[in-house]
Amino acid sequence: MSLTDWIVLAATLLGIVIYGIRKSGRSKNIDQYLAGDRSLPWYHVGLSVMATQASAITFLSAPGQAFTDGMRFVQFYFGLPLAMIVLCVTFVPIFHRLKVYTAYEFLENRFDLKTRTLTAILFLVQRGLSTAITIYAPAIILSGILHINTTYTTLFIGCMVLFYTVYGGAKAVSYTQLLQMSIIFAGMFLAGCFVVMLLPGDVGFIKAIKLAGAQGRMNVIDWKFDPENRYNIWSGIIGGFFLQLSYFGTDQSQVGRYLTGSSVGQSRLGLIMNGLVKIPMQFLILLIGILVFAFYQYHKPPVFFNNYEVEQVKKGSYAAPFKQLEQQYNAAFERKKLSVQQFDHAQNSRNEQRIATAKKELINTGAQLDTIRQRAVNILKKSSGNPNINDTNYVFLTFVTQYLPRGLIGLLIAIIFLASMGSTASGINALASTTVVDIYKRVVSPGASQQRYVNASRLATLFWGTVCIVMALYAGKIGNLLEAVNQLGSYLYGTILGVFVVAFYIKPIKGTPVFIAAIITEMIICVMGYYETVAYLWLNAIGCIGVIVIALLINTFWSGKNQSAEKQITNG
Repeated sequence: MSLTDWIVLAATLLGIVIYGIRKSGRSKNIDQYLAGDRSLPWYHVGLSVMATQASAITFLSAPGQAFTDGMRFVQFYFGLPLAMIVLCVTFVPIFHRLKVYTAYEFLENRFDLKTRTLTAILFLVQRGLSTAITIYAPAIILSGILHINTTYTTLFIGCMVLFYTVYGGAKAVSYTQLLQMSIIFAGMFLAGCFVVMLLPGDVGFIKAIKLAGAQGRMNVIDWKFDPENRYNIWSGIIGGFFLQLSYFGTDQSQVGRYLTGSSVGQSRLGLIMNGLVKIPMQFLILLIGILVFAFYQYHKPPVFFNNYEVEQVKKGSYAAPFKQLEQQYNAAFERKKLSVQQFDHAQNSRNEQRIATAKKELINTGAQLDTIRQRAVNILKKSSGNPNINDTNYVFLTFVTQYLPRGLIGLLIAIIFLASMGSTASGINALASTTVVDIYKRVVSPGASQQRYVNASRLATLFWGTVCIVMALYAGKIGNLLEAVNQLGSYLYGTILGVFVVAFYIKPIKGTPVFIAAIITEMIICVMGYYETVAYLWLNAIGCIGVIVIALLINTFWSGKNQSAEKQITNG
């Protein structure tokens, strides 16, 4: 990066941290520290909710996901608007009326302490691992820019976020997220414009989309029902609905965001804003990945986008075979580039037979390029000793650092940092609030002073931040970060949602049946996930329905047993 880019990056990050600390003020009680004094307007709530979900993974991995797999990932969000409606009708008014700090407080009122504790622990496990992944994502960027190991960059990013989260609490998180999302929207719009501008003069937006579509990248909607297919309209609407409902309705990182709203109406408007804006936003981010794919049809991409791994293999014993594969890759790309030009000419001729022939050649040369690339990846795996080596997270980063103008590079990298800071801060704040409210305040030290709870909250924030940083050091072994964080959530969100659905809608069921049902269901989900019996989005629906069905069965048996015991006592 140039000096201009470093100045833009440093000024943006420093400005965000100072802004968040100044706006948050000093927290005097637990309500201010964990719930931002419940004083924020709807647009503030909406942007904070979006910033929590739209981490660096969204802006770093989503373009890479589209580059390698096309647009079909957008179907993942199709259940979101439905989930927002259910939340606004059911969850939001109940949480506001009860004046809870966490979603799990409600469960003790409805069931018992053990059910509240179980769901809180499930959340802590899931959110702790997910937050670790969001810390690792921007560490990839610094690693690629500075050509150093991600261990050092992970420690730097984690400590920077931890600083203002410990100091300012929920209000610092919300205020920084408001400014972060404003900068992010502007920067990603500029990035999309520059990708189109960098295409060859005779290739505009429409031609780029047609070229990507001919190679299977414009697969926006898949109507075929297939439980093993990760992304189709059915898994998106049904599985995605359950995942989004659980995430926004029971995950404290999100519940904590809309509990900062000044009223039920303000929280509802914030969630509706998220439901309306999220799908178009995600579509456009994926579309940037498609445009980058089209750009690399005319400009040779690297054989592997992770520059650090390539440099390491060139220093080792596999340097010679890797260099040979690079030469084969360069020759194959020239053939691919020729087939792209022939496809462009065929498109201009509007001759269907000629277009079909050119498209077939385009796909064949692309397959040859992919074969050589896979052989290069296999060498990288042997050299590094990492069987899960993956470079989709580096696709957009490579394009940004190599082709965009000075100043904009620094801004876009700052955007990815800002997204990470927002979601990471929300995650750490949620982990701390759940630990203090659901465990420390309820079990360890009930009835303590407000200042003691604020101090405990800061210590919990520091503790979870440290834990997440340590776990982030191992996040490089899990492949595409965007898929990983959603797959991880699918293992636990369905079970948690099932507990809440029973709590809200099935009044006869008591605490012990739903507690046992949650444990049984979670064991089933873990087995199904391990053996990959269905695509991971379906685990959310299966988990939720499993808790409901098993709880109903246990409750029927439990009620029958109690009635039998009562009859024996009466007859006796």
